Amino acid sequence: MTFRFLAGAALGLSMLAAAPVKAEGASSILNASYDISRELFEAVNAAFIADYAARNGGLAVTVDQSHGGSSSQARAILEGLEAAVVTFNQETDVQVLHDNGNLVSADWRSEFPDSASPYYSLPAFLVRAGNPKNIEDWSDLVHDDVQVVFPSPKTSGNARYTYLAATAYANEAFGGDNEKVGAFITGLFDNVPVFDTGGRAATTTFVEAGTGDVLITFEAEIRGIQREYGSENFDIVIPSMSLLADFPAAIVDSVVDRRGSRDLAKAYLAFLYTPAAQAIIAANGNRVRSPEVAAQFKDQFPEVRLLTVDEAFGGWEKVTAEHFAEGGLLDQLYGDR
Repeated sequence: MTFRFLAGAALGLSMLAAAPVKAEGASSILNASYDISRELFEAVNAAFIADYAARNGGLAVTVDQSHGGSSSQARAILEGLEAAVVTFNQETDVQVLHDNGNLVSADWRSEFPDSASPYYSLPAFLVRAGNPKNIEDWSDLVHDDVQVVFPSPKTSGNARYTYLAATAYANEAFGGDNEKVGAFITGLFDNVPVFDTGGRAATTTFVEAGTGDVLITFEAEIRGIQREYGSENFDIVIPSMSLLADFPAAIVDSVVDRRGSRDLAKAYLAFLYTPAAQAIIAANGNRVRSPEVAAQFKDQFPEVRLLTVDEAFGGWEKVTAEHFAEGGLLDQLYGDR
């Protein structure tokens, strides 16, 4: 599967002027990222490498990529993957790198703007052309005749946002009745024919294998699929509400200090906030922080009511303890699937 998704669509945009920042001796870094970000970072990396060379006398650097389920990537780093930076899709996967070995700093959120999240997205739906099952909102996903495709929330940050967004919807719909909310989520899980380990595998299951009536994934992936395979084959459905999905980034201190690549890693993550990078990120279907760039792409992104994890669940620490800890609500509802 190619999934080019406008990789390079914005490479010709002007770069943000900045003072040169040279690497301390290392000329390459590894970015460990979530499963469906391959094409995005191919484009971002090419722009960064060109910009870095232009501002540093032609100095050539390399940015390598590693992709997988966000939680799986975090575990790989804890087990020794030499990633200099992470660009994940959920805060807990960055925080675990601090909590289990101090691989990132305790104040990683304050090292870059917007709580170290240069862009964001939301869980949305992709359905077959014409929307034959009339899927419009979360409530339609638990009908007996609907097959839903999304990856396992045990391994995928993408799927954890789906789980949380569905839970937030059910909490509102059922007035916080925990029994009814649990039954709703169990019904949703029951309608998933196969749980893939990551978002891109779920895309393959839906698009290429033809399994399911609706794919739930980040809006960016949905827009990329529609561009790649044609708007005549799939319809995008934005539900009545969804959950804001931040995409946090951090430097892996233990790696950059050992390899002498801190300055290069810092320059790379700072580049994600420049107008050039923000335009590439938006062209690849993500919602960006820059007001100016967001205005350029506003026609692509309809308004949607977005709850935050803080608003809906009391913050990531509480979510982790109540939902994602061993034996927590997710384990109870997910069972042995």
